[in-house]
Amino acid sequence: MAESNTKPSNRLTSLTQIVREIDSAADLESALRVLVHRTREVMGADVCSIYFTDEANRRHVAAATDGLSSSIVGNVQFEFGKGLIGRVAESRLPVNLDRVPLELDQGFLLQAGAEPYRGFLGVPVIHKAQVQGVLLVRQRQARRFDEEDEAFLTTLAAQLGSAIAYAKASGEWCHMCRPEDSLPRQIKGLAGAPGLAIGQAVVVFDSDAIDDIPDRVVEDTRAEEIRLHTAIQSVRTEIAGLSTKLKGALSEADRALFDAYVLMLDSPEILEATASLVQAGSWAPGAVRQIIESYAIRFDSMDDPYLRERAADIRALGGRILGRLLGDSLTPIQQQENVILVGQQLSAIDIGEIPAGRLSAIVSGDGSPFSHAAILARSLGIPAVMGVSDLPLSQLDGQELVVDGNTGQIHLHTNSAMRDTFVARIENQRKQASTLESVRGLEAVTMDGAKFTLSINCGLRTDLKLAVAAGSSGIGLFRSELAFMLFNRFPSELEQLDLYRQALETMAPLPVTLRTLDAGDDKPLPYLPETGPNPAMGLRGIRFSLDHPEIFLTQLRAALRADIGIGNLRLLLPMISDVDELEQALGWLDQAEQRLIAEGFPVSRPPIGVMIEVPAAVYQAEALARLTDFLSVGSNDLAQYLLAADRNNPRVSHHLDPAHPSLLRALHQIVESAHKAGKPVSVCGEIAGDPAMGLLLLGMNFDGLSMSPAALSQVKWAVRRTTLDDMHSLAAQALSTGRPERIRKLLQTALTDIGLEPLVSESVPAKSPVTTAASQ
Repeated sequence: MAESNTKPSNRLTSLTQIVREIDSAADLESALRVLVHRTREVMGADVCSIYFTDEANRRHVAAATDGLSSSIVGNVQFEFGKGLIGRVAESRLPVNLDRVPLELDQGFLLQAGAEPYRGFLGVPVIHKAQVQGVLLVRQRQARRFDEEDEAFLTTLAAQLGSAIAYAKASGEWCHMCRPEDSLPRQIKGLAGAPGLAIGQAVVVFDSDAIDDIPDRVVEDTRAEEIRLHTAIQSVRTEIAGLSTKLKGALSEADRALFDAYVLMLDSPEILEATASLVQAGSWAPGAVRQIIESYAIRFDSMDDPYLRERAADIRALGGRILGRLLGDSLTPIQQQENVILVGQQLSAIDIGEIPAGRLSAIVSGDGSPFSHAAILARSLGIPAVMGVSDLPLSQLDGQELVVDGNTGQIHLHTNSAMRDTFVARIENQRKQASTLESVRGLEAVTMDGAKFTLSINCGLRTDLKLAVAAGSSGIGLFRSELAFMLFNRFPSELEQLDLYRQALETMAPLPVTLRTLDAGDDKPLPYLPETGPNPAMGLRGIRFSLDHPEIFLTQLRAALRADIGIGNLRLLLPMISDVDELEQALGWLDQAEQRLIAEGFPVSRPPIGVMIEVPAAVYQAEALARLTDFLSVGSNDLAQYLLAADRNNPRVSHHLDPAHPSLLRALHQIVESAHKAGKPVSVCGEIAGDPAMGLLLLGMNFDGLSMSPAALSQVKWAVRRTTLDDMHSLAAQALSTGRPERIRKLLQTALTDIGLEPLVSESVPAKSPVTTAASQ
């Protein structure tokens, strides 16, 4: 019997070494060979093996072994629930036996042609609550593996879950385990833009990262400055050309995305800061890297996906400028039909380079539904899947993909039957797309005459054009913090006034709901120190504003002045948790109004609202409503706090389920409280932009919804295809149901009944847009 020569005190060191060796392996097959060999060696076992779980065939397949013939790989396999392997996987717990019953191991002995092994320790390999495989050791003689052995193997298995999940997604494990047939495989991401498409993947590989550009000193600073301006002008010309090329494919509002890039290039803050570094002796690429990164980093740390995606836009521009400065040519894109554009981080510029009519879908490793790439995909009417973790770029180029932007799934190597099904769904999608477009300019009114307010969430000046083009009832949420993020200091009253005035004039006479500064947590101001540990629970939203009345007063003055002569402003106060905070905020508003009147400005008090996004506010909603003019539910933060799941932590964000009974009941309580006080209440956030959830919320008697411009037509079409009674019935059934999966089934049925289901998805997503939505 082999004896372990590794003492418990050395196990941590051994574990670290094994993980390091696995990470340095050339490929997964090599990594697994290292794993089983070193684990067997450290544990002093006779055999170490790992099995992969094949969900499609309901089996566990030997993937690597040390101590047995390598011929067992791919050939030794167990059906779910069978043998020792099945027991480990099914129980999801370690199985530790010093004397293995022969009947439990008979299948293994017959398949492997091995003599009986008496000692056995097996642990499940789990990733995101799903069993990915089983890691085990065997001993010929009777041996009870001790607690240190069990802890060591369990810890090692925990390191393997994501790697195995990636191997399954990429198809690498199919080669290793030699399946009998080539089954369809899937890669999962985030639903970025709706629709289905089939095409050939064209991968855009990233050029050198901005971080890799070194610092250098130049003597001729004047020549270097000219080189910088030439490069920027070249990029500006290129972007203008792309905008012109897309003139026939996009509306003026949609092409405003490219105007945003030009505005960034013309930003005095960026140009002057970069030129200053060059004038001080830095070579142009180093100056660009430093300034671009300094601005992008401000957005990187934001939880709000809408704002965080601006970092990608800034870096995309930086990469273009560096390409001109360094003489690098961007990766050429194959000019073919039905292009599925795939990249780790796609920008609107990448999409614009594909000739009109040839781009069928996009797939991005980074990003979210709030990326400009996703926004542009929705404008072009093509599906998009964003945020694909561990995207296997090297294995996708040239492959046929089916991209499902409704569910966030990418299908590879589909068999003929599945492909025919997707082709039929795509044809059905084409037939129904024109139906959605037909409601763009119509009111959101049910078949029995009930009217609702469907508004848009905004954050950039260019978004204002999208809001107008979408046929909205106004701006239900204007994120004012974006103005603060674009400066390296607090913006002045006049600077803010200009921004707010433009928004109000563009949307007049439709209302614009301006949320006051929501700084802190996911939206830190780069020119202020950190607010302490656990910032989500710290100095943010109204707490920050009340802590800094000088900043709050300046913003209130700017907003009130911007509304002079227009009269469509509404103010929304974020993160209110009690009546005292609200009264303090209203006191500062009174002061700002009185001072402006004393200074001769004919300002008037706009409607004031409170954002309900803290659970404490749910239970005070009636009292808060009686002191204000309206309520608006920030569903993303409310779900985060109510369900105790950090939206920015991918390991728990899947718990943010809009169909969670507790969340639905909290939303219903808010509606009842607001209406008891005689005040209207709406919901802003991505759950409001989901057609099924939209019907449910309106059925709860919410007075309006605010969402992304792309979601408006779907929700409006759904509203116009149903009745108020049907929505009330849907809400009543959902509120009386205690299981999220049953609520999702109700929502699925609601979509099917109105004929929207084939356009949206094969099924209502198991988890919510809350996980990918912007912070309200």
